[in-house]
Amino acid sequence: MKKIKTFLTAAAILAAITQSAYAAEIPVECAPENATAESIAITENLISPILDEVQNGLGYQPAWCNAHNAVFNAVLAGNTNGYGYLDLAAVARNALIYYRDVYLRPEYYAEKEAAAKTLLSDLICEVENGTKNYDTALKEAYTKIYQTINPTYVPNEEIGIDRIYLDIPAADTVMFTQARKLLKEAQTRSVQK
Repeated sequence: MKKIKTFLTAAAILAAITQSAYAAEIPVECAPENATAESIAITENLISPILDEVQNGLGYQPAWCNAHNAVFNAVLAGNTNGYGYLDLAAVARNALIYYRDVYLRPEYYAEKEAAAKTLLSDLICEVENGTKNYDTALKEAYTKIYQTINPTYVPNEEIGIDRIYLDIPAADTVMFTQARKLLKEAQTRSVQK
């Protein structure tokens, strides 16, 4: 009987370690631009098990309910290092949408990543070499993506104009997500050099 208890205890510990070792991370490309590394880490700590469930097929609505409760309770308990509900909920929501979308269309994401690498290879190299900063490269990447849809597209730089009057072609958000991912990876490699 004692051997069985020891075995079950060891199996439970191993399962807990394995689960925490494979916890899902929040990708940088899906985080809001104003999110800090600390807010992303706090949110990741709160919703990582939920992201694992989404990777295994949990729908968006049940996942969002669980994430909302986790973030809300952590904020009320004061376990968020001063970050408010809206800061962490935005990170959680974006991560859930990203993971759910990747779960539903993984081939499409892989295809668009390859297309973005081809389209933005010059910008990726410039960011990696440090000749262009991330923000400028991202703006140029968005323009290139729009120009693949409408070659005559020119970004309107007027400040204060209502977005409804801007002539922006309809585009799939996956290309923009992949562009952010590739440029952030290039920026990270640039810093590591």
